[in-house]
Amino acid sequence: MGLRSQLGKIRATYLSSRCRRTVALGNLGPIVTFTFDDFPRTALTAGATILERFGARATYYVAMGLMDSENRLGEQFHRDDLHTLAGRGHEIALHGFKHLSARRTPVEKFADDVAEGRRAIQECIPAGASNNFAYPYGEATLATKHRLGPNLASSRGTIGGLNGPEVDLNLLRANSLYGDEEQVGRARRLILRNQVEKSWLIFYSHDVAEKPSPYGCTPLLLQETVAFAVAQGARLMTVADVVTKLQAV
Repeated sequence: MGLRSQLGKIRATYLSSRCRRTVALGNLGPIVTFTFDDFPRTALTAGATILERFGARATYYVAMGLMDSENRLGEQFHRDDLHTLAGRGHEIALHGFKHLSARRTPVEKFADDVAEGRRAIQECIPAGASNNFAYPYGEATLATKHRLGPNLASSRGTIGGLNGPEVDLNLLRANSLYGDEEQVGRARRLILRNQVEKSWLIFYSHDVAEKPSPYGCTPLLLQETVAFAVAQGARLMTVADVVTKLQAV
């Protein structure tokens, strides 16, 4: 393991052990949740369509400052896409406005950006966003966990692993779903481990395309992963659905 990887592992362990807001998962698992960050239009046009075939819905962490733009992930979402997602039962969640890194942004400025993102979504769709948040780039800090945690239902990072038996709502663990069919085995192993531990497995991706970006997946990988989760009997739920049940316990 290289020095950078070692430092990343130490940082992840530190962040995961501090400023926690835990709740017991209880007997809710095994649960599998699919999430998309930013979001590229293909996460709707391809991603949502695949999930809906299995009766499932996803959580979309929306960075409103990316609307109507184009970047290395492809064409980003349009205003009407938010209405489409909401109308089809998917969760629209928070991802800040300008897609800022918490590691490179003063805490109060970062909190203001999250609030701006919330207001911008509210202006687009009457229901607004859920109170669930994902850190852009997965770059959480102890200061932002402390500052944002009390005001959010949950915050998701990109530290891998499963959530449970205790779930830290200030920094949910999540696992990338990137690449093509060569990653099907990894996704299945995570699902099988999740079944055994009766925990909550969260996947995250960005674009869904035949030739995805390094941060996206192919339709085949997504479909095979969803199908395997269903075949194993996992409950497919959005972040909002799970958090609502956790808070009701």
